[in-house]
Amino acid sequence: MTDDEWQAHVTRDAAKEIGAWLEARGRLDRPIRSLSLRDLEAMADNAISRFIVLASRRITEKPEDTKPLRSFLTAG
Repeated sequence: MTDDEWQAHVTRDAAKEIGAWLEARGRLDRPIRSLSLRDLEAMADNAISRFIVLASRRITEKPEDTKPLRSFLTAG
């Protein structure tokens, strides 16, 4: 999988996590503006968590090709 394909995969997976969070709370059909800041933070947490899981797997599978990704995850 190329870097672009991987990024598209991660984006789709993060979107699925947000959708799953909304669906589990019965809010999938509500407008975004009706969500509280806490709701938005929870959705972001789920998407970020999914990104970290997928990034960790990619680093494990292709350590030689993931230096920028490793740097991003370990910065700060």
